[in-house]
Amino acid sequence: MTNLTRFSPARDLRLLQREFDRLFDSFLSPARSEDTDAREAALWTPRVDLVETDDAYLIHMDLPGMSKEDLNINFHDGTLTVSGERKFETQEKDRNYVRVERQFGHFYRSFTLPKAVDEGKIGATYKDGVLEIRVPKAEEVKPRRIEVK
Repeated sequence: MTNLTRFSPARDLRLLQREFDRLFDSFLSPARSEDTDAREAALWTPRVDLVETDDAYLIHMDLPGMSKEDLNINFHDGTLTVSGERKFETQEKDRNYVRVERQFGHFYRSFTLPKAVDEGKIGATYKDGVLEIRVPKAEEVKPRRIEVK
């Protein structure tokens, strides 16, 4: 049985970028936070669509093969964070993988949202491998039509 080493230039560049970020963060910020540690531990980045409607921000995140119990969603000081872990499941020990392209391990995404959101009404649904997070806008920032008299 041969060991297969997967070449991934994008992953290697992300790792290099994290190292540079860590280096600059150590010079610029004296204290480390849990947020920084989680970001550095991330092994892959799920794809995201961010949509703005008149009354909300919608985030669609591709997370196939995960269950909703594997996801952590937090909102604090205008930052929405989504993290979790997709595990590599090996059911059969005698399998010899020739190619593995799906990514596994910890992931972390954060989004800085405008201050004018209704954080008490943030909701999330997970269906068919897609996480949808709905962040409603506060009433004072919703556009309203002004009638001309």
